[in-house]
Amino acid sequence: MQEKVWGRRSKEDKVHSLIDKVYKVLNLNIAWEKVKANKGSGGIDRVTLEEFERDLERNLREIHRLLYEDRYEPTPVRRVWIPKPNGDKRPLGIPTIRDRVVQQALLNRMGKIFEPKFLECSYGFRPHRSAHQAIERVEGYLQEGCEWIVEVDIEKYFDTIDHDLLMDFVKEEIADRRVLKLIRTFLEAGIMEETKRINALTGTPQGGVISPLLANIYLHSFDEAMTQEGYKVIRYADDIVVVCRSRKEAETAIGRIREILEGKLKLRLNADKTRIVHKRKGFEFLGFYVGCGYSDYKMPQDKAVKAFKDKVRFITRRHQPKSMSMIIAELNPVVRGWGNYFVKSNCQRIFVQLDYWMRTRITAYKLKRQGGYGHREYPYTRLRAMGMLFLKDLLYA
Repeated sequence: MQEKVWGRRSKEDKVHSLIDKVYKVLNLNIAWEKVKANKGSGGIDRVTLEEFERDLERNLREIHRLLYEDRYEPTPVRRVWIPKPNGDKRPLGIPTIRDRVVQQALLNRMGKIFEPKFLECSYGFRPHRSAHQAIERVEGYLQEGCEWIVEVDIEKYFDTIDHDLLMDFVKEEIADRRVLKLIRTFLEAGIMEETKRINALTGTPQGGVISPLLANIYLHSFDEAMTQEGYKVIRYADDIVVVCRSRKEAETAIGRIREILEGKLKLRLNADKTRIVHKRKGFEFLGFYVGCGYSDYKMPQDKAVKAFKDKVRFITRRHQPKSMSMIIAELNPVVRGWGNYFVKSNCQRIFVQLDYWMRTRITAYKLKRQGGYGHREYPYTRLRAMGMLFLKDLLYA
């Protein structure tokens, strides 16, 4: 039976004239302000935000001219490797400031076209939607009696997106040849790792401004098919769970998931991590461990705790010429960001344990700075007086 596709436009309904709105000077200025607010380092040309801004009018005028003349050519992204909690590393592509501005200008216009098409089950990288809302939707389904969960893990999702399929999905809404060509050139711009250039045959670089939107466009057909068939899907970018009422429904769902993701979309599922689990055995989603004892609960998963401790260890490493106030100033945003993400979970015990561990770390740093050794620990009141934020403080904020 042929699958029904929702929201597909006829030829007359597609957006035919878009490039003029992309290169509009006002749009480029708005794009620049967003790129500047997001901060970040330079790409392979090593041009920083500050350097770009010094000659901002000329830089934006040059981008406008090249887009107007259909001669804009993106440069390869600079690849850096980011450590993961499990000891592995993930690649991050850093475009040049100029390319980021153009991608943001595209995003400003394309987002308005595709956002109304996306479904309720999609939460990642969308306006007014968050990971917390995705978790709340999962909890709502569990409270309604759904006890079986299909955890879906796509191997190297951003690196394996098929360019031709992605462009077909974009063409469902956009018919402007110049915009389609521009998107394709970004996909094929390649990667620079040290002095070696790597051609991009598949994928959209993590770190690209437009990559999250393209990633959502690519998985939208998955959302459509699964939702149309009655499955309860919750997706945040490539983090996916499907919540079912019975083991049989879950087994049918996982077969359908494989058909769509591995068949239609040419992606690869991690066989070990794509599995069916009952809620009593617990499952992980978006940094939370969700389980069921006397009642349903959620808490920070182990690798999230490890990632937090790794950040604190790095900030409080002892051999660095920084004062206590400087260390605390670096530490507080990490504590606030991590704590606010997990504060609505069953976290009080973990917060107390981590606060004690942080106090030990900061005390050791202080003693080292003073040239002394010992086991005397600074009281919480003294560290708070110095401006230090603790996780437990967020429980009562």
